Amino acid sequence: MVAAVRGIRLLGLTSWPSSLQAPFLESVTLGRPRLPQVAYPKLDFSAVRRELAAIAAQADPQYPLGAYLRASIHSWDLAAALLESLGTAAAGEYSAQLFGLPDDPMPGQGPSTREAARHFIQIAQELDSELLAPEEQVPVSATALQLQLQGDLDDFFDARLITVELDPDLIAKAAAGAHRIRLRSGALFSDYDRAQLFHHEALVHSLTALNGREQVHLPSLALSSPRVTATQEGLATFAEQITGSIDIERMKRISLRIEAVAMAREGADFIQVFDYFRQAGQNAEESFASAQRVFRGVPPTGGHAFTKDTVYLRGLVGVHTFFRQALQRDELRLCRWLFAGKMALEDVAPFAPLFEAGVLAPPRWLPRWVSRASGLAGMLAFSLFANRIRMDRLSGFDTRPTSTG
Repeated sequence: MVAAVRGIRLLGLTSWPSSLQAPFLESVTLGRPRLPQVAYPKLDFSAVRRELAAIAAQADPQYPLGAYLRASIHSWDLAAALLESLGTAAAGEYSAQLFGLPDDPMPGQGPSTREAARHFIQIAQELDSELLAPEEQVPVSATALQLQLQGDLDDFFDARLITVELDPDLIAKAAAGAHRIRLRSGALFSDYDRAQLFHHEALVHSLTALNGREQVHLPSLALSSPRVTATQEGLATFAEQITGSIDIERMKRISLRIEAVAMAREGADFIQVFDYFRQAGQNAEESFASAQRVFRGVPPTGGHAFTKDTVYLRGLVGVHTFFRQALQRDELRLCRWLFAGKMALEDVAPFAPLFEAGVLAPPRWLPRWVSRASGLAGMLAFSLFANRIRMDRLSGFDTRPTSTG
């Protein structure tokens, strides 16, 4: 499976080239905004999909690895179908199957993802001007952040395992892989950005890929298959929360993207979504980057969206609940195993016998906060986190601390 899916680069093949930004922003400045014209490649994954089907046919769903293989292959097959339909309405429908929709309920049959996003947007509108920390107002250059973040990573791994590079062609401010984190040249960052990149990108996304590559019997745990996206992004956002590396503006950005996905599906085109982000306080460059996330792979004329950004809040609530229940049951090992590779929450319990038998290796690297969470300080931070963002109201679960918590 690892060999078969090597060419299915969902985010890489759907993302827009950076050359589209300047002409669009110029048209906005002139008062005559024009929809970007995106030229997508014509892709054919029919041979890959046949190979995946053959692998799935050999996998026994009665066993944990067989069920995992089948679920992963279904996810890769949908991703391949999406890439074959780039630029069409069908891409948006495949995206909805992979990542869900803004109107999907949060874990625990709570409010919808869109309602949760509006909850955070409302809080930000009420409080963000009062909660801006001084470090948020001190800009850090990409070059300075490169040096700072590289030092943080080298200290953590006690080696140069992840390289921080500058990329002038990056639309987003940052992007991460297993061995490389890219920063957009010329972009300005804050201390919050440094902490978010360290805890979110490096110590979740990159770290789980590195740990997955240590798996002798299941190297696919190094792959970011679409089915693990909600767990990966939820875990990464949870890491920001529990380490105090997130601010209200970050939650606002995540929530604005969810609302923008809903708007696009309801008919808003790229220009209208771009305007929505600008009116919410983002500058022109940030608004373009945010809007292009919503329209990756789909027509910019409205009615369709790339829905990946809807997973952040659902994933956050799911991971929050997973950690809370694991701590209540004194099963913190399940939380640690979640870092052994890129897996979904539903994989951890079925994989437990495989970890215990040594078929799957425990994570070689772990964020320090995972170990601290078993102590009193970690529990207090966890309870404070739960109360602060009112997870009990968003997830349908009672997250109020117990008398012993």
